Amino acid sequence: MRKIILISIVVITSTSYLNAQTTDKKIKFGGRIMYDMATWGSDDFENTGSEFRRVRLFSSGTIYENVKYKLQLDFANGDIAFKDVFIELNKLPIQGKIRIGHFKEPFRLEALTSSKYITFMERGLPIAMSVERNSGVMYHNTFGERLSLQTGVFLNADDFGNDKTVNSAINATSRLTYLVINSEEKLLHLGIAGSIRNRSSSGGYNVSTRAENHLGTKLLAYGNYDNDAILLAYETSYVNKSFSIQGEYVQSEIGNNDFLSSYYGQVSYFITGESRTYRNSLSGFGRVKPINNYGENGWGAFEIAARVSQMDLSSVENGTLDDITLGLNWYLNPNTRVMINYVMGEMTNCQGEITKENAVMMRVQIDF
Repeated sequence: MRKIILISIVVITSTSYLNAQTTDKKIKFGGRIMYDMATWGSDDFENTGSEFRRVRLFSSGTIYENVKYKLQLDFANGDIAFKDVFIELNKLPIQGKIRIGHFKEPFRLEALTSSKYITFMERGLPIAMSVERNSGVMYHNTFGERLSLQTGVFLNADDFGNDKTVNSAINATSRLTYLVINSEEKLLHLGIAGSIRNRSSSGGYNVSTRAENHLGTKLLAYGNYDNDAILLAYETSYVNKSFSIQGEYVQSEIGNNDFLSSYYGQVSYFITGESRTYRNSLSGFGRVKPINNYGENGWGAFEIAARVSQMDLSSVENGTLDDITLGLNWYLNPNTRVMINYVMGEMTNCQGEITKENAVMMRVQIDF
């Protein structure tokens, strides 16, 4: 706890000092708090729990206009973990930017969208198919206003961004996206990504997942420590004013024998007239701003949503997990949100036996 307090003080005071001393450095500081409560079980909701899902502090900024950085730490599990810790160079001899450090691999739209802005409390089941953050080097660029490319090489880093026994286990991930429509009221985003995961001395490719309840029970698991893996992902999102639809499909081929797949499809609608905002290819969707904030002659924004997800591990005799999630989001203001999710999970093993796990969940979140 003393370490956490000390690091927080250092980050805050350093940021304040830099902002006060120079105009060549544009520095900002922020964070997020997400507190979850849930009750879950097969039929009678026999389990109840709560957790701080995310407690993060960050500092980010630009140094002398051509160097960008971000330092984001998470304290939610009573320990410190690195999230985004990187340095980014622009104004290169070639068009584009180079990012170095620990950050999200460019794989899948929902994974790249910040947890502050995702539609449901948890991301869809495909999130378990690939590593979310890793240490490495990435080139990214947008050509014109529609076509975007991200490509990089990555290690097998731990929670502090370290991989001290690299040997030759270098992973490669690339993503290409295109905005077919990008107007004030409509958006159509398409993308494809691929990743080659090389087996390291510490292990190979593995997957484990719950129904879309972070406090729940892990229902499916798979591990292959002897072979490399090749992943492909397809993504699409369409927004038309208050209505949006989004879907992704991920497949993994491990060695020459094992084939895994997962997908989700979701719809959402703002009954108060707002719309999802698209930031860019690398950051996905962004902040929702209510037409009228709660307390300012209004009640904020309300969004209803539904999602269907599946993970299929039947080819490796581990069964399938099907998931339906219904959601209601209340945006009190651009920085505060209350989320309610009802999750219906059903795992079917290769013998045809069914395990059900349903959940009622609520999150209160604020970011600053």
